[in-house]
Amino acid sequence: MTANITRGPTRRDGATHDGEQLLVGLMSGTSLDGISAAVVGFREAEGRVHCSLKHFVQRPYASEARTRLAAAMHEGRAREFCRLHADLGTWLGEVARDAMQEAGVQPAHVWAIASHGQTLWHEPGHSTWQIGDAARIAEITGCAVISDFRTRDMAVGGQGAPLVPMADQLLFAHDTEWRALQNIGGIGNVTLVPPRAANGEEPVRAFDTGPGVVIIDGVTQRLFGQPFDRDAGIATSGRVLDPVLQALLDLPYLREAPPKSTGRELFTPSFIDDFVRRCREAGGADADVVATATAYTAATIADQYTRWLSVVPHDVVVSGGGARNPFLLDCLTGAFAWHGERYGRRVPTVQHFDDLFFDAEAKEAVAFALLGYLHLIGRPGNVPSATGARAPRVLGALTPVAQSVLS
Repeated sequence: MTANITRGPTRRDGATHDGEQLLVGLMSGTSLDGISAAVVGFREAEGRVHCSLKHFVQRPYASEARTRLAAAMHEGRAREFCRLHADLGTWLGEVARDAMQEAGVQPAHVWAIASHGQTLWHEPGHSTWQIGDAARIAEITGCAVISDFRTRDMAVGGQGAPLVPMADQLLFAHDTEWRALQNIGGIGNVTLVPPRAANGEEPVRAFDTGPGVVIIDGVTQRLFGQPFDRDAGIATSGRVLDPVLQALLDLPYLREAPPKSTGRELFTPSFIDDFVRRCREAGGADADVVATATAYTAATIADQYTRWLSVVPHDVVVSGGGARNPFLLDCLTGAFAWHGERYGRRVPTVQHFDDLFFDAEAKEAVAFALLGYLHLIGRPGNVPSATGARAPRVLGALTPVAQSVLS
């Protein structure tokens, strides 16, 4: 969804003539496919925060950049970490600048840029590390930057993830029914949101469900030399190796109770090697490995709903790169039906985020724009019932706009 912004008198706080506050959200996720930037307007009315997506861009990583980022998640030296932090800041700043220019937005229109950065390491219960130099983003765009969103939640005992539940609660809840918002990026995560009619009396529940496309992409790259299984062309030509799938549903992470979070620290190249080995031992051909990885991802999501969600949602709204994989969504619908039949549970309807709101690829960038907005108005951005934090906190660190820009 794209809209033009009417020009008019503005203040440096980003407020336009119609009362919206404009922010740019930047996201680079665990799938390592590229950088997303969303120009978003926020306003408050009738006790609710409303958002309007003005413009959205995606810029894929060059192969060299993707290789550097992937390598840094598992190995590297201080020099490469330092250089990658600076280089990523430049790449993020350039994409944010492009998004603003394409939207017809001047830096003076923008209250701030909210940048998630790229997670290099996430160790639940101890620490987390996102790179992407905020100072470089600020210099390239001429805007203030809010970054480093996860560390404050961890400082009060939280997992530092997931953080998208605040947007799920404020922006995407159903009026009268419980709704699950399932992101399938590199990692899968769910937010179970009570209906708006509950008026805050029920807690939001959220956690990482396990792999998103990280295993699918990993085996596709390993066996076919392709970055991902486009339109599920490979998976649909293979067969699912059910013994492998069932054995891996005993993965220790899946048995852990929420709040919990995970990442590429678990789904490493060694994990991918082991997955391929298991499939080979089960007699699987290359396409069968990809089909099994896809079905396994769907099975983990349904498994986690059954294990850890006390409320069966009315619908499951799917976003992220995995939402573009038709075989994965078919597997997910089938997995929900299987669990419903086995446990006598209602079977939720699987819906595309795009059909209800806007381009699903923009969702996480919009979510971090919201966290930036909440930072600037002094409101907490974490959901303690989701992250396990002892208390709500304002998230993020502010890198101000240069004084020379303001003068």
